[in-house]
Amino acid sequence: MATNRDYYEILGVSRNASDEEIKKAYRKLALKYHPDRNPGDKEAEERFKEAAEAYEVLRDPQKRQLYDQFGHEGLRGSGFQGFRGFEDIFSSFGDIFQEFFSFNFGTSQRSRTNARPGNDLLYELEISFEEAIFGTEKDLDINTYRQCERCGGSGSEPGSSESMCPLCRGRGQVVQSQGFFRIATTCTRCHGAGRVITTPCRDCGGQGRLRRLKTVHVKVPPGVDSGTRLRLRGEGESGYRGGVAGDLYVRLKVRPHEIFERDGNDLYAKISVSFVQAILGDEVLLNTLDGEKVIKIEPGTQPGTVLKFHGEGVPSLRGYGRGDLFVQIDVTIPSKITPRQKELLMEFQAIEEEKAEKRGRKWPWSKRHQDKDRVVGETAR
Repeated sequence: MATNRDYYEILGVSRNASDEEIKKAYRKLALKYHPDRNPGDKEAEERFKEAAEAYEVLRDPQKRQLYDQFGHEGLRGSGFQGFRGFEDIFSSFGDIFQEFFSFNFGTSQRSRTNARPGNDLLYELEISFEEAIFGTEKDLDINTYRQCERCGGSGSEPGSSESMCPLCRGRGQVVQSQGFFRIATTCTRCHGAGRVITTPCRDCGGQGRLRRLKTVHVKVPPGVDSGTRLRLRGEGESGYRGGVAGDLYVRLKVRPHEIFERDGNDLYAKISVSFVQAILGDEVLLNTLDGEKVIKIEPGTQPGTVLKFHGEGVPSLRGYGRGDLFVQIDVTIPSKITPRQKELLMEFQAIEEEKAEKRGRKWPWSKRHQDKDRVVGETAR
């Protein structure tokens, strides 16, 4: 990125500025610092690039939300790298400059070419839960247009050169007269470039690019989630006839985990213990994302108790800190027991009833208690 300054400060707008306010602010700065208006002024060039980068982020709802939440670190984690130079800016905002200035301000020479930017590409990448939490690196095989190695993207056979278009005679436009009117249209032969290829490259046929398989290395930062998009600038389709390459967007899909669920940067898990472990207390092992962890069950733990472990959740995309881990305790009740187990439980129950009576309280299993009282009363009569 070209700057670490606040993007809202660069454009001179508030953090709740509307899209139209952001657009107007960028128009003003682009006009003021445009390189054609400030030839040789390095500071103006930096201001021009800085404003373009700010506008690129704040005009995009997803990038703006990521920036508002995590700042520059969040953008770096998403793969956004800013602009490499003026060509990138003019390629991205060509239509914007026409709208702002009513003509191709500063792009008259750039427009006189058959070069066209390549398309952006979208790649769906599925990663594991652990890879999303801790980050990973992947090599992606993509079948797309790549620059022709033989002609270097020019479209002309090496050793040959372009010549003046015979139809428009190098003007890029054809003028037709209709009565009092003269109508200029883009030349259909050279498509406005004013020049044509005399000897097309034998490998690409004058296109300047060929469809080939290429391998792209992508770094997935820690803390990403399903739906996160990573942008790899210049890794999309190669441009036509030497045009700027498009970008590659990698959209992530995270496979669910058999133990953990995620909410933001926090992790949630459940462990089951027997009612005996819940009553007496115990220590159980939980396979966490950081390895085995001993979970201490305190004596008398109630069903649904949630234990919190600070800093053992998901790493923040901002590059520091982690969320928390929450472990819920489920107490399992056996559906079948042996006669001996029943005998022990009845003894346990009798002791509990005795304890309750000493405190002047009734045992909560009231029906059995009432049945016992009725039998005792009938015997006394």
